[in-house]
This record gives sequence, structure tokens and C-alpha cells, in this order.
Amino acid sequence: MSKIVVPGEMVADKPQRMAYTFSDGQKTYAVALSLLGDDGKLVPLEGPYEPLVEDIVVGYVTDIRFTGYSLSLGTPFSGFLSSRDTRATLSLGSIVQARIINVDEVRSIDLADARPLPGGSLEKISPVKVPRLIGKRNSMINLISQMTGCQLVVGRNGYVYVSGMGNHSLALKAIRMVEAQAHTTGLTDRVAALLNEERAKAGQPPMQMPREA
Repeated sequence: MSKIVVPGEMVADKPQRMAYTFSDGQKTYAVALSLLGDDGKLVPLEGPYEPLVEDIVVGYVTDIRFTGYSLSLGTPFSGFLSSRDTRATLSLGSIVQARIINVDEVRSIDLADARPLPGGSLEKISPVKVPRLIGKRNSMINLISQMTGCQLVVGRNGYVYVSGMGNHSLALKAIRMVEAQAHTTGLTDRVAALLNEERAKAGQPPMQMPREA
């Protein structure tokens, strides 16, 4: 069973090269509040987003230049989308999904393959909770989307686009539940129960969880 480990807690009785750990030459210790899985891997429960090439991120336009667009990614570093790398015409505040194609030594981020996400809202969760919100084989995000009727797009940077269609408020409630309980087991079942309970209150029939969830 997975367990929570705190910084400085031993996670292996021998030196190992693992993310979010350090070794004293004899044992391996956590450097961040993390979830230690049965497979011995650590999933951090806190920490900032570290941009990586090929990451899919979500942001919004904060500045328009002749050469392209500046996007806020919810990080200390903004992203830049060249006009040559998008056919879309964007305006200030436009919500966009894009792919990171370059990160330089001062964390300047270049973007490409932009896809505008019209309407809806932009929500922020902790970047380290993103894998839990997506779920194995997209199971959690598919569950929330199918049971609320909302389109959800999750960026690795922690921004989540929620379309205006469907039960928007219920989708947000489920997202916040996942973020708050990301370190617990049985979360998919509890989220499904919440969604079906709220659907019942609205006079809607219950739905089965997607098979992959």
C-alpha cells in the first residue's frame, strides 16, 4: 500500500538514483513530501512545475507582439508562441493548449502546435497533482468529462481548461476533490460516487464508470 513520506525520511535501505531523493552513500531519502508506491517510486505531493520539452501545457495570452504571443503558464516564466508556429488568430485572454518545443538555461519557454480553447474557464491545481487528475490511461479525466458533459484539457503546468458546456460547477467540484485527496487510495470510486450523487439531486440517472477507470 502506498504511504506518505516526508523530507528526510528513508525510502530505500540502499543507495538508489531516484527522482526527488538523495543518497548518503548507504541509504536513500526523500527530499519532498511524496507518496511512496508499492513499486518503490515517489510521486511528489508538492512542488513547482519544471517545464520539459514535449510537455503539453495550457495557458492564456497576456501580450500580443508582431512576432507572436506571450502566454501565462502559471509559472514564474512565461511561454512564447511564434506567429510562424500557429495559424490561429488569438486575442488577449485567449486560452490555449500548446506543446513546449524548447526550454533554455534561463527557463524561457518556446511553444508550438497551439490549439485555442474557446469559452469555458481556466482553473489552477498543483502541478504535482496533474497525473492524479489525468489518471491511468486518462481514466480520471474521462470519468469527470463523461459524467458532467464538460470538455476538460489538463496541462502539465497545472492549468485545467473546463468548457462552458455541461455541468460546469460539478466538474469543478470533482477536480477540487481530486486535488485535495490525490494522495489517497480508492479515489476514482469516491469521485464517481460524488458525481452520481449530484446527478441524482438534479434528477439525472446514474452512470457507470468508464471501463478503464
